[in-house]
Amino acid sequence: MSCFTFYLHPAYNRRIQKDDLMTDFTKFARRITFVLFVTQCLVSAGNIASATVNPIVGAKLGGSDYWTGVPTAVYLLGSAFAASAWGYIMDAVGRRNGIVFGLLIGMFGNAMIWFALQNGSMLMLLAGMALIGATNAAVVLGRFAAGEVNPPDKRGGAISMVVWGGTFGAVFGPLLVGPMGNFVKTFGYDELAGAYLAAFVLLAVVSVVLFFGLRPDPRELGKQIAELYPSSAPAGQSRSLLEIFRQPAALIAVTAMVLGQMVMVAIMVITSRYMNHHQHGLNDIARVIQAHTVGMYAFSIISGRLSDKWGRGPVILSGAAMLLLACVTAPLSPDVLPLSVSLFFLGLGWNFCFVGGSALLADQLSPLERSRTQGTNDLLVGLASATGSLGSGIVFAATSYTVITVVAGILSLVPLVMSLVWMRKRRTVPVAV
Repeated sequence: MSCFTFYLHPAYNRRIQKDDLMTDFTKFARRITFVLFVTQCLVSAGNIASATVNPIVGAKLGGSDYWTGVPTAVYLLGSAFAASAWGYIMDAVGRRNGIVFGLLIGMFGNAMIWFALQNGSMLMLLAGMALIGATNAAVVLGRFAAGEVNPPDKRGGAISMVVWGGTFGAVFGPLLVGPMGNFVKTFGYDELAGAYLAAFVLLAVVSVVLFFGLRPDPRELGKQIAELYPSSAPAGQSRSLLEIFRQPAALIAVTAMVLGQMVMVAIMVITSRYMNHHQHGLNDIARVIQAHTVGMYAFSIISGRLSDKWGRGPVILSGAAMLLLACVTAPLSPDVLPLSVSLFFLGLGWNFCFVGGSALLADQLSPLERSRTQGTNDLLVGLASATGSLGSGIVFAATSYTVITVVAGILSLVPLVMSLVWMRKRRTVPVAV
């Protein structure tokens, strides 16, 4: 019998106090959160390396700027439609097995893109992007696993810790593009393929780390935590998705994540091509994307702690305000420095909306509602992202970068206003969140 099984045995639970039990759970929670943090570090490095060149690869194989946003859109659609499925899969096989399976799919997807570049196949490129998107959906659900194995007052911090792992990717992902491009070029391959080779290797490494390190499975530990700290929904309750999303708090959470992601993706994706039009090379583009991804991930610990201390609403409100600021400043200059600053705030605003929204949604759910609701949420996030990516390419080809930022700015106002109204109502009528 494992020590984990011993701690969860009913006869043993009856003899100890809640605080003693939480001390034991905390050991497992810390290890699980750390392993998910490492997973996010390595996966995000590969994702950001490939994201840096995806728009350029799309335009190259498609032969037109209209194809600029298509690879990322397919990636996001793959992530969106897989998200809901992963929720049910992880309910059946557990978080660990589900995420590992997702990583293996991603390795195959990156291999497909490698061959697509060598053979000039747009179809193979898009198929590979869809598979990588499915991988991302599995990995992103890990943030909820970290939240579930921690008590409510530490949930925001745990989620932000996992998201913070993206800081590694933010710093090192873009730095892999140039060297890996030069490396594969010496063997006669397209330099753009280097980013996908890097992603393949990183996924292989993290699949081993996660398989052996994510024990016990977060699903089982989360059930025990839920018994000690019931949510606003009864532990055995399983409401319909419509009923859940009709709650003001859940609606605010989903809106913040969905529109925050759409705005961020729309501007991020097209900025690479926008800079390419202004004769910037891969290194300049990588620096801007690096600044953006630092904003996305580096301050996750802060946003998580603020979410626990100030509340979810103020964090979401701040995030929406920063998204709006980025939309206003991004089109002012095509130079590296001003674009870097604008995209930094774009990433930081996304982070506040994402972390605050994730924590707020997790607060509203019972154990029976978690996986399917979180999977559905990520489905909506992915669909919004794909719309932003595909739409930005079409709008850019037909109009300009400025038009994209104006539309994105209008969308940023929605979570800003909704969170402000919701917080004012809560001051009038206290609601436990």
